[in-house]
Amino acid sequence: MDKLCGLHTDFIGQEYRYVKVTGSTNDDLRALSTQEQLPDGTVLLTSHQTAGKGRLGRRWEAAPDTSLLFSVLLRPEWAADRAGWVTMLTATAVTKAIAAITSLQTAIKWPNDIMIFHDGLWRKTGGLLLEGSMENGRLQQAIIGIGLNVNMSAAQLPDAITPPTSLSLAQGEEISRMELLNNILTTLEQMYLSAQSEQSPRPAWEKQLITIEQTVTATTRSGQIYVGMAESCDEYGRLLIRDDAGTLHPIAAADVTLRKSK
Repeated sequence: MDKLCGLHTDFIGQEYRYVKVTGSTNDDLRALSTQEQLPDGTVLLTSHQTAGKGRLGRRWEAAPDTSLLFSVLLRPEWAADRAGWVTMLTATAVTKAIAAITSLQTAIKWPNDIMIFHDGLWRKTGGLLLEGSMENGRLQQAIIGIGLNVNMSAAQLPDAITPPTSLSLAQGEEISRMELLNNILTTLEQMYLSAQSEQSPRPAWEKQLITIEQTVTATTRSGQIYVGMAESCDEYGRLLIRDDAGTLHPIAAADVTLRKSK
């Protein structure tokens, strides 16, 4: 497949690669970008990942032909402190696209988990992984990987701390993966262009966050634990947690649960 059928974008997804099986779409797209001068908006899609990656070194696992698994190459050339904008605008684009083609209620769990409300709970149906390249203090290249449980059965869902689900289970019918992909890429292009025009994605992203105004436990990679109220996020996407002593902690990367540790 040389082109994405039905895609109406100016550049995101117009350069398109497909591999039926791969280790990681992020790894593949990074390797291709060192071999070729790929344009802004290049997309690499697969039907099955054998070594998919999540945040903090986790694996992303999905049965073949059940999920939407792809990566997008962006060349924003933003100041390094704006790298978080890529995650913000992509996560927001994904939730908007899901809402556009389903009747599902969508949200984001800070910073990059895609959530839908199903069976009385907020459940995870996907996630994002950003890997960027900096040069002279600027984000020259960003590869954002997206994985979504689209048509997975209950038996195919992975074990996870955050309760998982798939779009088809919540919707009660099979979802077109290509229709969803086209909607995501179209919305992503609109939001990316707005960000290129200095319009911050933070307001739309923060509005989708179910983490805000919740008591949370945040555990950093180094093992530091912060417990308190998630008040808001700053312009760079850091979660602002106020502890019981009144100290405000900006958290750039951590595991966050919507409950206190016992």
